[in-house]
Amino acid sequence: MKGIGFINHLINIVIGVVQLILGVRIILKLFGAAEAAPFVEWVYTTSEPLLNPFEGIFPSTVLDGTFVIEFSAIFAFLIYTLIGYFLTSLVTGFDRRWNEKQ
Repeated sequence: MKGIGFINHLINIVIGVVQLILGVRIILKLFGAAEAAPFVEWVYTTSEPLLNPFEGIFPSTVLDGTFVIEFSAIFAFLIYTLIGYFLTSLVTGFDRRWNEKQ
């Protein structure tokens, strides 16, 4: 049981970091953060590999020429959240089946 809890905890940490990076990106884009700022550049560079599978699915909407609603990033955030949920459910389900057999 401790191993399963550790695995679920590890999954939650990884998904949480992904959510944090994507969430910060969404907020920075939404408020039109300056891309030349080091922190903003780091967030965009770090989040780019996470967004590659979702690029081009939805168009980004630009408001007042500065504020961007990046629907691909929002969609990626939701998909990674679902992946985390399903992985933890899968691990928990395997643990239950394993314990029933013993």
